Amino acid sequence: MDFSTKPTYIKVKDFTVSNEEFELIIDEELQLLKTYPQPSPVNLPKYYESEDYISHTDGKRTLFEKMYQFIKTHSLNKKLNLINSLLPQKGNLLDIGTGTGDFLALAKNAGWKTTGIEPSQKARAISISKGVPFVENVSDIKKTTFDVITMWHVLEHIPNLEQQISELKRILKPNGTIIIAVPNFKSYDAKHYGTFWAAYDVPRHLWHFSKTAIEKLFAKQDLKLIKTLPMVFDSFYVSLLSEKYKTGRMNFFKAFYIGLKSNIKAKQNFEYSSHIYVIKNS
Repeated sequence: MDFSTKPTYIKVKDFTVSNEEFELIIDEELQLLKTYPQPSPVNLPKYYESEDYISHTDGKRTLFEKMYQFIKTHSLNKKLNLINSLLPQKGNLLDIGTGTGDFLALAKNAGWKTTGIEPSQKARAISISKGVPFVENVSDIKKTTFDVITMWHVLEHIPNLEQQISELKRILKPNGTIIIAVPNFKSYDAKHYGTFWAAYDVPRHLWHFSKTAIEKLFAKQDLKLIKTLPMVFDSFYVSLLSEKYKTGRMNFFKAFYIGLKSNIKAKQNFEYSSHIYVIKNS
């Protein structure tokens, strides 16, 4: 994908680590945004070096962290129920971007043969303590190995997007399933908060997706989008962080209002704050 001549969609700031500003360049045909400039692989890890990067910790230090962990527990069960409903015959499950391992630990206890990939040493250590087995890279996996591959808010972090999707195709069994969850920059909360929208999360988020982008990118590898599902809790979580970035404090009442309004509008246009995409191999 050549973004060299594409226009700027919006300029946004890294509110978590560096306070640096980045451009989001848009491919109009794909309806895909690319963070520019993208940090080199050598420099990218430093942008994750924050105690506030909550997906790499089991912390419950603050009210926000306690709320996050409560919602995470609810979401984990919904994720497992979704997979079980799609594939009642349990098999091999790969989760890319395992974080602290709670999802794979739950899936393993439910009868799935689980494997994880997680680049963060800190998060991986927590996962290993929960009995989660790992491989280092997708390239280490033999072809047609997995019945299900999940990436929960991970695809937006992958530098080489098209190569990653090609690798997913390679290691997926025939008729296997890929489940992707990513933020949606076309949601109401994204438009409301603009440059303060927390789900842009530059430069950790290298890509920013729409429904069109997901369908077209995976279709290039003969992978078919068969179902799109809402993640209704994300609008509240993202709005709460966005309020902090915009005003300097977490306004719970305003964030709840915007999150609720986003979900109400999404009932009409199906542009939720985040979506889950179910994709099938041929």
